[in-house]
Amino acid sequence: MDQSPTIEQGEPPGPLDFLEFARARSPQLFRTAYLLTGGDAHLAEDLVQEALSRMFVRWRRLSRLENPAGYAQTVLANAFLSLRRRRSSTEKVTEEFPELAVTDGDSALRLTLLQALRQLSPQDRAVLVLRFWEDRSVEETAADLQLSSTAVRSRTHRALGRMRALLGDSFASFADEPARR
Repeated sequence: MDQSPTIEQGEPPGPLDFLEFARARSPQLFRTAYLLTGGDAHLAEDLVQEALSRMFVRWRRLSRLENPAGYAQTVLANAFLSLRRRRSSTEKVTEEFPELAVTDGDSALRLTLLQALRQLSPQDRAVLVLRFWEDRSVEETAADLQLSSTAVRSRTHRALGRMRALLGDSFASFADEPARR
């Protein structure tokens, strides 16, 4: 039988509520952070830890929000953009991936897309990840990144054009692969 402490009804939210929230949201936050960082798993873990620590400090108030998970995504995106603005970072990203290889058939496509994402500016990368990976609307993305809706549409258009230019013919060959299988 589970001997872990439980939360009584009527008590204000506390650390146990936060632990449940963090366990449930960490995988999604990590996937988003992984894309934002252009495939740097270690930096993605650091960003998730930073976002969760920022939320923990204010958890009593944040747990009452209608959508704390959406707020966590916003905190993550802002932590990423804040990190990119700081010039004091001395870590160097390498082209080697020490993680285990992906076993599905799309690993080459994933690596190609991550490489192209890595070449975009952090703001453009954040817009694409929030719009297309997180499936957020223009208005939600604008609110999360503190931009106007027009700026989000403009950045999305430019970033997609840059992705198409970066991927060029290599992406067309991936698009044809499923037809050959």
